[in-house]
Amino acid sequence: MEALGLLLHGFAVLLTWKTLLLMMVGLVLGVFVGVLPGLGGPNGVAILLPLTFSMDPTSAIVMLSCIYWGALFGGAITSILFNIPGEAWSVATTFDGYPMAQQGKAAEALTAAFTSSFIGSLVAVMLITFLAPWISSFALKFGPPEFFAVYLLTFCSFVGLGREDKHKTVIAMALGLLLAGVGMDTVSGQLRMTFGSTDLLRGINFLVAVIGLFGISEILLTMEERLALRGHAASISLRTVLAVWKDLPKYWMTLFRSSVIGCWLGITPGGAIAASFMGYNLAKRFSKDQDSFGKGRIEGVFAPETAAHASGTAALLPMLALGIPGSGTAAILLGGLMVWGLNPGPLLFVEHKDFVWGLIASMYLGNVVGLVLVLSTVPIFASILRVPFAAVAPMIVVSCAIGAYAIQNAMFDVWLMLGFGVVGYVFKKIKIPLAPFTLALVLGSRAEDAFRQSMIISGGNMKVFWANGLVGTITTLAIVLLFWPLIDRLVASVSKSTPPAAKAEA
Repeated sequence: MEALGLLLHGFAVLLTWKTLLLMMVGLVLGVFVGVLPGLGGPNGVAILLPLTFSMDPTSAIVMLSCIYWGALFGGAITSILFNIPGEAWSVATTFDGYPMAQQGKAAEALTAAFTSSFIGSLVAVMLITFLAPWISSFALKFGPPEFFAVYLLTFCSFVGLGREDKHKTVIAMALGLLLAGVGMDTVSGQLRMTFGSTDLLRGINFLVAVIGLFGISEILLTMEERLALRGHAASISLRTVLAVWKDLPKYWMTLFRSSVIGCWLGITPGGAIAASFMGYNLAKRFSKDQDSFGKGRIEGVFAPETAAHASGTAALLPMLALGIPGSGTAAILLGGLMVWGLNPGPLLFVEHKDFVWGLIASMYLGNVVGLVLVLSTVPIFASILRVPFAAVAPMIVVSCAIGAYAIQNAMFDVWLMLGFGVVGYVFKKIKIPLAPFTLALVLGSRAEDAFRQSMIISGGNMKVFWANGLVGTITTLAIVLLFWPLIDRLVASVSKSTPPAAKAEA
């Protein structure tokens, strides 16, 4: 009941004309970047983040979160009408969404995608509403050893549970940790890796790196691919919407299963991509008519969209409660909170109640308004895809440059942004994931500080990370997750080598 009271307080904070206007602006911008192939939520939030520097934290985070919600909705438009995934996790949506559009059922496919996106996000927001305060109050017991153990758990779970090649994840994370150490050492006050440059005394600004990694690199990739967009027209009528909603109860198990999968993979670093494919595959596996999948089945749109959006929203739970982002977008939002002087974690719910509950309330309202917006404006946003990319790309590059310069009013940051753009382009070409790199860049200095404080407290004794049940459990779990692929392979080989007779006797 306390959570409901705080949520109502959040709506009271949120319901001002200024905040509602920023919410609408954020949703429109979000759908716009979601529709443009290659940009999507993380890139849109990174590029548009500097626009919020002059705002108060509540208004800024509401606008940014609505950009994210809008991008989640907009990604389905390109997937279904043009067979081009607007987001990486929209790939599974194309399997049945585009065949439906080819069959003249584009309106039904889009309605199914938007509705399932709304349902997945709503389930995840409800999870955040009731679990985040409990997690944050529990985390108040944490000291430096416990916080380092949680950071270690995050890093190890990205390696052990991630879908990318393990060595590439380790390379990306190591580079991120290395760059996080540039600048002044917060413990000793000494300079590290500045190479005599006064511009590097402040360290490498996280936002500059993110704008380059996500924004500029995507422009370079899109220029290389020279996308020519041809798709199907679509407009959604109220009759179509009501017809799809009428059939929703038939697919309640698919929606429920995909929501659970998405929330779990959002809180853990499995990610929305894994969630969408897992939701789709399980829907197909449990279907009585598996052969119809891939040929225009509406359930093949419900499953991946619900899972992906539940995952993308649930990733904000560990970011708010523990200060540990569960996705690339959550990491960017974490960087934004730091710019505004807020430290995500357990104290955020105590010291900045208006901010936290205003944000959670905006998740509810933003999803409702976003659903209505995309259902009523699909033709307008679909027409954006017919604008030549040569006209759109320069505007995005200029926005990135202005954003990078505005952070610290330094031309050096613009050059640094361009450098990170090239790095992001190379990373994507050789399949090195950006999410672990971004995570390490954000959390690297905090993890180092927690580790060194722990060493000072214990006099250099590593046993401090097993000093009590809480920190010992987290540290052990982190090590298990780091070596999980080997453990899983070992268990599988043992089970295969066990004779059937022995299994029967057991």
